[in-house]
Amino acid sequence: MLTVIYKSPRKDQTYLYVLKRDDFSAVPKALLETFGKPILVSLLDLAKRDKLAGADIQKVTQALSEQGYYLQMPPQSEDWLAEHKDWVAQQ
Repeated sequence: MLTVIYKSPRKDQTYLYVLKRDDFSAVPKALLETFGKPILVSLLDLAKRDKLAGADIQKVTQALSEQGYYLQMPPQSEDWLAEHKDWVAQQ
């Protein structure tokens, strides 16, 4: 299965996978508005891969088959308070 990957100019570490280049017809308009103008990152053949960086390949292929797109969000922080304290200490 071929997929095209775009990154969000607004949301760090947020990627949108679609089946055809520049075809966002399956993606909800509200999601595209929040995502921003997609920036092309890569074209991949998922059938030739065992894993993806930052996403479960089975979930990606299932979402692409069922809804025509997959949204990869940044990993959730384990301890936001600790991260905030580290950030404040660096300021």
